[in-house]
Amino acid sequence: MEFRKSRPIYLQIADMVCEQVVSGKLGADDRVPSVRDLGASMGVNPNTVMRTMEYLQREEIVYSRRGMGFFVSDGASQRVHDLQRRRFLDEELPLFVRQMRTLGLSWAEVEKAGETVVTDLGAQEVDPESQVPSTHKPAATELQP
Repeated sequence: MEFRKSRPIYLQIADMVCEQVVSGKLGADDRVPSVRDLGASMGVNPNTVMRTMEYLQREEIVYSRRGMGFFVSDGASQRVHDLQRRRFLDEELPLFVRQMRTLGLSWAEVEKAGETVVTDLGAQEVDPESQVPSTHKPAATELQP
């Protein structure tokens, strides 16, 4: 795995584990590869992987069975989704808005470009819990940076 310098390695490993949970490759009560195996396969110190597992435990995505390793928690997929939403809103969106301001982009330009991206990706259903239909056009007051 090639790591980015902009994000701590233990969090990038956590992202990889979370991706496997969301994709269904790891389900509830499935054993996560051992700390040593993950460390060896990724070329990182097992202490870094252990830090990943401690983080995932705090987020209740995995749990530990003494002497057996780490396992995926029941409901982990929803918690990963919630964690990713929180990260996007707290970390990525502010960076995006700062970059918009730096480049002098208006919300209208971003919205137009966003519509093109959505079209290129194909229409995707929006999670009904978000209560934001795919045709939702935010009011100008909703888009103020």
